[in-house]
Amino acid sequence: MVQNIKYYPDASININAGPVRSFKESYTDMLTDIIDTMKAHNLEALSAIQIGYAYQLMVIKEENIYHAYANPRIITQTNPFDSTEESIYFKNHPITVKRYKTLSIIYDDPHGEMKHKTIDNKQEAATFQRKLDYLFNTTLLDRLNPNQKEQAIQALAGKGIMPDTTEDYCPPVSKKEYFVSVTDKLLFFMLVSLFLPLFGISKETLESWYLYDKFAFPISLLLMVGFFFYAQYEAKQYKQCTSCQIGNNIGVIVKRVAIATALAISSYFILG
Repeated sequence: MVQNIKYYPDASININAGPVRSFKESYTDMLTDIIDTMKAHNLEALSAIQIGYAYQLMVIKEENIYHAYANPRIITQTNPFDSTEESIYFKNHPITVKRYKTLSIIYDDPHGEMKHKTIDNKQEAATFQRKLDYLFNTTLLDRLNPNQKEQAIQALAGKGIMPDTTEDYCPPVSKKEYFVSVTDKLLFFMLVSLFLPLFGISKETLESWYLYDKFAFPISLLLMVGFFFYAQYEAKQYKQCTSCQIGNNIGVIVKRVAIATALAISSYFILG
């Protein structure tokens, strides 16, 4: 049966797919749905997650034969090259990413038997890697550096692909992540300061680092407060934002507050 395909910025595609453990009727039905959807949309390849099945299964059309790859893995990859690719998820917006021409892979066939295969063709290898990415919570955007990713997002928005703030979907890049990024950097340098006495650092320098720790600790707590309130605001703006769930946000806050507290106490006894 033909299934609905997920398009950017539907975030439900960004989950890790589970392994295929049974190759009985449910697997056959899922495989049939993938192939039927490929035929309906004239696609050369499709991952199960792209039509809502969170399993490690993808199908690639090879010489008019629909080849199923369950639980695929890359064993070795060599000969890197820049690959300009289009994905139906981004509605055919071309993105250039790094791929590997020569792959050694393993996978399970429709009978559940493990197979080995070598791919030594740029197009075939790029297709395999792109479909494999979807099974492990990765899209073409995630292969770009931060600057390239931001440019690609802007380009997608310019094509009307990305919804505005009046719609239900959350943006792929949340501003609340800036709170987390700055906090993590502050905590990293607090951790570094604890090891400085091991290197014979002067007393004056250690005192300066201790002063930094005393300021970094409350600033980290304030950033987490800001993160919480901005996350609440964002959750009200976007109804279908999985990253806005309060449980996820509390987990982020508790983890960093606990680390900041532990580092502050350690700094008091080591540097104070």
